[in-house]
Amino acid sequence: MKRIGLLSDTHGWWDDRYLLQFNGCDEIWHAGDIGSPLIIDKLQEHCPVRAVCGNIDGRELSIRFDDILSFKVEDCNVIMTHIGGYPGKYDPMMRDILNKERPQLFISGHSHILKVMYDESIGCLHINPGAAGKQGWQQVRTLVKFIIDGKEIKDLEVIELAL
Repeated sequence: MKRIGLLSDTHGWWDDRYLLQFNGCDEIWHAGDIGSPLIIDKLQEHCPVRAVCGNIDGRELSIRFDDILSFKVEDCNVIMTHIGGYPGKYDPMMRDILNKERPQLFISGHSHILKVMYDESIGCLHINPGAAGKQGWQQVRTLVKFIIDGKEIKDLEVIELAL
């Protein structure tokens, strides 16, 4: 069983509540638009971090992180990217990858819109954690926590942070 903390679109904004909310997590995942290597460095002081590069991330972050990350946690296959769309409106490149690889969990960011949707056509849960930073039009900053136990994704919790 792994406890996962998920965030996206920090755009270089640090909030000490990230670590407070992710206390007890085994891993933290960042779905891109990190904005500053310091964000990752501070998260890594807490626990291991997996991250993808977003469209605003510069050279230093693009050297450290790929655009698409495919990995396994417990018995759950995961694909994470920044710009991926969501069920019914996937980015064309991601649609091809998802149809080929058939992960149990697909993570993306970019839209600043919190979404949790199940795609029955490929048997995959999609999570976009919304935006954790202050840049953008969102009215509430959001984080997500959940547990992966074998192939099961459970106990999903949305955390709202005031702007």
